[in-house]
This record gives sequence, C-alpha cells and structure tokens, in this order.
Amino acid sequence: MIEVRRKNEIYHKEGGWFAANWHFSFDEYYDPQNMGFGTLRVFNDDTLRPGVAWPMHPHRDIEGLTYVVEGTFEHSDSEGNGGVLPAGSVQRATLGSGMMHSEMNHSKTEPMRFIQMWIMPRERGLPPSVEQKVFTPEDRTNVLLPAISPDGALGVSVHQDAWVYVSRLEAGRSLEHEFAPGFGAYFFLIEGEVSLHGERLTTGDAARVRDEKRLAIEACQPSELIMVEVWL
Repeated sequence: MIEVRRKNEIYHKEGGWFAANWHFSFDEYYDPQNMGFGTLRVFNDDTLRPGVAWPMHPHRDIEGLTYVVEGTFEHSDSEGNGGVLPAGSVQRATLGSGMMHSEMNHSKTEPMRFIQMWIMPRERGLPPSVEQKVFTPEDRTNVLLPAISPDGALGVSVHQDAWVYVSRLEAGRSLEHEFAPGFGAYFFLIEGEVSLHGERLTTGDAARVRDEKRLAIEACQPSELIMVEVWL
C-alpha cells in the first residue's frame, strides 16, 4: 500500500529565522494519528536563514539523523564534537544517555536546508557519539545510496534496523527496491517528479509505503529523493 501525502497536507511552520515542514507531530504540532512511522518518530524539513543557529538544546535516547539538502550545515555539542558539512552529507548523533547539541547555518549569505530525522534506538542509555560523512552528487546519481544503515558500510551507522537512502535520478531513469517482511518506508520527494508504482509525486510530496514486497521508482523529470526504511 502506498499512502501519498501531498505537500499542502504537511504541517508548515514559519519561525522568522527558520521555516519548516514537520511531517509528524513535533513541538506545537500535535496529531495523535500522525505520531511517526514505525521506529521513525520525527521527519523535519528545515531551512535556516544565513548565519543563524538552532540554539543548543538537550535530547536523550534518540538517534538524530541529518541529511544536508542545500547550503552548509554546522554542528556543535556538549561532548566537543563539531564539523561543517556541505550539501549531500549525512550525520548521525546518538543522544543516548543525554547530550546538548546545536545546528547552525555556517554560511552568512546563503540559506541552509536540512532534513532532521529521529529514529528510536534498540536500547536506551547509549554513550553519546557523532558520526558524519560527505557524499558527492555522483555518489547518489541513479542509485539508491544507503547513506545511513545498521552497519554503516557505505555511510554512517545507526543503532537500529533502519536505513536512509538518498538518490539523484535523471529523467527517465528508474530504480527498484525490495523490502524484507515487516519493513516499510517513508518516502519524500525533495525535488522533481516521480512515479511510485504509477502514483505521481511532485516536489514536496511524501508517501508511506507499507505491505509492499518491492517499490518501483521512476523519474519523470530530474529528481532528488530520500527514503527511510524501518521496521513496522
């Protein structure tokens, strides 16, 4: 089953120094029928104005995953980790037993857009840690790149049976993905137009994918996408 969510159905927030699309209940947005998807609890599409930061704030017992869509992302935290990541990069922050962290737009002139995901980990109280990796556009062109996975073989690791795939599809190209029993995916079209088993999605649309053995993705025009595969 593919349940499409159109862009105008996703909660939008204008915060002055940021703009956001919150796909699941978060902060002031609460919908008891929309609390996440399997072990995926948060999926936020955030844009920060030049030079501003999401202030230092605490979390615990979540795997905070970041995909940088546009601009330059800067991270800092109470454990002394840091780094500056260009578009296409990923980061995993294990917030386990507790850590303060901040996200910043490193550029003073250009906006920065990033997708923040929270995955519920296999166990509580994990030691806080950060892992990040830079990918080029070529790395994800016409493939489903497993940028985040349990073993981190091609990207960074996550403490859960979860995968984050990213792709840059040229027009007319198609991909297929097979699901193990019990797994599904949350799909988000960052830009472009694609067909999922014949269902058309355009920029900003999302889809919940359940009870499918495989997913066929066809690009109707040049497209950027992200897909989170989780246990349901």
